Amino acid sequence: MPAPPKRYKVGEIMRHTGLSRQTIHNYTMLGLIQPVERTDAGHRLYDESVFDRIRKIEMLKLHRTLNEIREVLEEEDKASDKD
Repeated sequence: MPAPPKRYKVGEIMRHTGLSRQTIHNYTMLGLIQPVERTDAGHRLYDESVFDRIRKIEMLKLHRTLNEIREVLEEEDKASDKD
């Protein structure tokens, strides 16, 4: 039986990425990243894919606003859902 997938709290994402808690919450509120579940205490939990997503956001931030990034990511998500 495979182990359950690892879930990451905001603090763990902060340590791995160097981003602030506020930045991670902003990305969540803007819909750039999404938690996959919440703990009983209400803490957001993210899966492994959040790290690739954050890397992409940080690269896109060099030339785009966060709203533009959201539009780009939404289009990519729609395209990948069709596959």
